Amino acid sequence: MIRYCGRNFSQKELDQIRSLIKENPLFHRARLSREVCQMLQWFKPDGKLKEMSCRVAMLRMQDDGLIKLPKPLTVRSPPRKIKPTPATDPRKLIRCPVNQLPQLQLQMVNKKDSSLWNEYIQRYHYLGFTPLPGAQLRYFITANNQILALTGFGAAAWQTSPRDQFIGWDHEQRKRNLHLIVNNARFLILPWIQSKNLASKILALHARKLPDDWEKKYKIRPVLLETFVQKDRFKGICYKAANWHNVGQTKGRGKLGPSGKISVPIKDVWLYPLNKHFKSFLKK
Repeated sequence: MIRYCGRNFSQKELDQIRSLIKENPLFHRARLSREVCQMLQWFKPDGKLKEMSCRVAMLRMQDDGLIKLPKPLTVRSPPRKIKPTPATDPRKLIRCPVNQLPQLQLQMVNKKDSSLWNEYIQRYHYLGFTPLPGAQLRYFITANNQILALTGFGAAAWQTSPRDQFIGWDHEQRKRNLHLIVNNARFLILPWIQSKNLASKILALHARKLPDDWEKKYKIRPVLLETFVQKDRFKGICYKAANWHNVGQTKGRGKLGPSGKISVPIKDVWLYPLNKHFKSFLKK
């Protein structure tokens, strides 16, 4: 067995993929990924083909010398650098507690506003902008149509010991049910917004609204939220105030880091149950 993108591939399956490529020289990479998904019955929880994961898996197989893919139809140009525009320039300082702000609104980012969200994150978030993995939802948090903060939610981490021990699931249960966890991958309060308790208020609003939004878009209702808070930068006070649980910390190795050596910042792992029976759902 060899593992790519959260799936184990047997020698027989690798042979099937090689045969598919050899017997269909006119298939482009996108067509091959769809055919492989059908052949191996590799589907998302909502029943759609998991073709993006399959495409990445086949690229990694090619990098490892296991298969040879046809040449891409188009050569992608390098991603454009996001340059600041007046649309994200600093605004007038707002300094007041959250209960003195106008009513907060969670506004889902649509295609039209996507570049604006990206620009704010690139300009003001310490991690900058990178595309969120897999299923995702992004939000503007506004008051009187003014943007105060931005959030992004995406696919859960494949494996992290503190979370997995807290849930108490095994490998097969995690494989079946990981899609029921959503990761809070980005959280940015704009620097000119100084409002006590705003962060925990935003988290509380998301805990109520996100499950419905996620279910409406993906036909899946999440039961647990997770996030990773970099220990040398933040204490996670807003997560604690919003009743999230600190269940431990990462080991600082990252996905590809050498065993026993710290290669990425250590992060606290915080979880928020969206359903009181979340462990039962995750351990099915």
